[in-house]
Amino acid sequence: MSLGLHDVRVTLDGRTILSDIDLVLERGRFVGLVGPNGAGKTTLLRVLAALVTPARGRVTLEGRALSDLHRDERARRIAALFQGAGIGWPMRVREIVTLGRLPHRRAFTGFSDADAVAVARAMERTDVAHLADRSEPTLSSGERMRALLARALAVEAEWLLVDEPVTALDPAHQLDAMSLLRAASRDGTGVVAVLHDLALAARFCDRIVVLSGGRLVADGPPEEALTDSLLARVFGVTAERGRAADGTRYILPWARSRATEETNDGVIIPG
Repeated sequence: MSLGLHDVRVTLDGRTILSDIDLVLERGRFVGLVGPNGAGKTTLLRVLAALVTPARGRVTLEGRALSDLHRDERARRIAALFQGAGIGWPMRVREIVTLGRLPHRRAFTGFSDADAVAVARAMERTDVAHLADRSEPTLSSGERMRALLARALAVEAEWLLVDEPVTALDPAHQLDAMSLLRAASRDGTGVVAVLHDLALAARFCDRIVVLSGGRLVADGPPEEALTDSLLARVFGVTAERGRAADGTRYILPWARSRATEETNDGVIIPG
């Protein structure tokens, strides 16, 4: 039950974006994909979704080359939500979420009772059921993100790939979204999310994969992947660490690391 990248290299417009990526992901785990801006996180997610073809290496789903799967099968097994995902025309929220069932639909048939149940479940889980009859142009950016997340969940795929799922969400809905993704992984879905908030990533994810400069530089449980030395070297920050009242460990990026150096062109992180 794995989704894997094997010696993957990605080149776009003559520029290498990812190099030497070897990564095997397992279903039933919530994986946070983190790294500084430009590290290649979204590109890696697009490779996993078969939206970008590597210049070298293989992408496999349960040992089979992802490229060998029919497009419809990929759509049923891997659901993806990317930043800037378009809707195309002013649809109602219920209609947007129902689009997630298209991979399951047979030619010349309508949507089934099972489709209706999946749509209702996804809308309830993302707290958009009360928005069902609202049209997309009337939604706030946070409401729109939740509707699109519901569409991805409605696929009921084996794998869920999400790019910055908490962007534009208020703090309460950020916590809801992360709890939802973790719950999906506990139900057996493989969840991979690009995240910028290291505090949320460390709290909710089972596994953290860190990219820097298009290369994988750390991979493991949060406490092993997000070490003080890595935070200083890759992100240029120090962190405060502790335990919440329920015993959960937390990490909170706190200040610029002394290892960083301000220049007129921005921040340079040695090493």
